[in-house]
Formats: sequence, C-alpha cells, structure tokens
Amino acid sequence: MSTALIQLKSPKKSTFLNKVKEILPEGGNLNLCLTCGACVSGCPATGLENMDPRKFLRMAALGMDEEITSTPWVWMCTMCQRCIFVCPMQIDIPQLVYNARTTWPRETRPKGILGSCDMALRNDSCSAMGTSPEDFEFVVGDVLEEYREAQPEFAEMEAPIDKQGAHFFLNQNSREPVTEPDELLPLWKILHVVGADWTYGSKGWGGENYCLFLADNDAWEHITRISAKQADDLGCKVFLNTE
Repeated sequence: MSTALIQLKSPKKSTFLNKVKEILPEGGNLNLCLTCGACVSGCPATGLENMDPRKFLRMAALGMDEEITSTPWVWMCTMCQRCIFVCPMQIDIPQLVYNARTTWPRETRPKGILGSCDMALRNDSCSAMGTSPEDFEFVVGDVLEEYREAQPEFAEMEAPIDKQGAHFFLNQNSREPVTEPDELLPLWKILHVVGADWTYGSKGWGGENYCLFLADNDAWEHITRISAKQADDLGCKVFLNTE
C-alpha cells in the first residue's frame, strides 16, 4: 500500500496558520487535534485530488500555504459543514477552504461556477440561468393554470408572486422554471395541502448563490441583499431557502 507523504519546505511566515488560529473555537488549541479523521469520514470530497479535510487542515497548520492555495480540491468541497459537526474541536474547515478560494484570481476559478455567478448578477431574478422576472412570472402562471385544469382536486392551488404580507418567502432552483417546469409542482402541492401562506418574489427568487461558492464576497452580498430586500419589502416573516 502506497502512502502519500507531505513534504515540508523551509519554515516561512504562514498566512494560513494565522487563519487557522482565528477560526478555532474559544479555548481551542491545534496541539490538541488528534487527527482523528472524523472530518474525513463524512466528507463527500474525501480522496479527490489526493486530499481530505484532515490533510488540508494539517497542511494549513504546518504553514504549507502554497500547496493549499493551489490544489483544485478547494473547489470540490461542497461547504456542507459535516466536518464541523463531527469535529471534537468544531474547527471551521469550510471557512478555511473559502479563504483558500479567495486567493485564486477570479478569472482562473472554475468556469461553471464563474459563469453561473456572473449570469445571476445580470438581472434582479438572481437566476443562474439568466431568467428575467417577467419570464419567471409567465412560466409560473402557465404551469399553475395547466395543472389546475389537469387535476381538479388542486383547482384552488396558488403559486403567488409578490404577495404582500405572506408568512414565507420562497426561492427556487433556477434550472426548474427553464428546463424542468413540472418540478415546480411538488413543492406547490405540499404548501397547498398544509395551508402555508407563502410567496415567491419577482426579484431574488433564484435559489442558488453561485457567487458564494465562487468566493466573490461583493457579488455574494449583492445577490443576498436583493433577495433579503424583496422579502422585507413584501413583509414576509420567514425566508424559506428551498436550496
């Protein structure tokens, strides 16, 4: 069985070592890390690019900035936070991964995430598919009308957009109104059956925030503020993130 070795270079000032220390919980100490591997066990990106959360954290602690800021593995982390949940020290490894992503020049970041973020910035829908608020309203209305006719037991079902005072503000996967409109229906049916008071927003309804995963803080904030403002303007009490 072959073992991948970590090769240490000459000691040098480490930016990431300081970042590791910053995200430790109160009273935490890296010297107490047992490299137990609990973070590895639940990580969906374990083994990709010969990397896993435990190895990534130890490399950061050892000052291997160049290695951890150049590995493509940082773009394979899903930010699911399972590693934090199982870590006895509750070290925020996804935050460390995010910090590593920010060191990549924007134009060199994965094209799929980059393109989706930039598309979401093009209009107030915040849709990664580029769907305008007008197109979204048309699709929702068309699908709702067709389904009401096809299934009379749901003739009273609603799919409101910009309903003032609704309790829940919902977002939606951007792909579904464009390529899989029938996938909108299961959620509508559940909300109808339980009698939920909800609404979409014509603005900020795109459910994915690819700018977050791109580690573009300004774009991430822009997208989030559009959705939050629409929810506030409608007087909704709960933002229900379906993604």
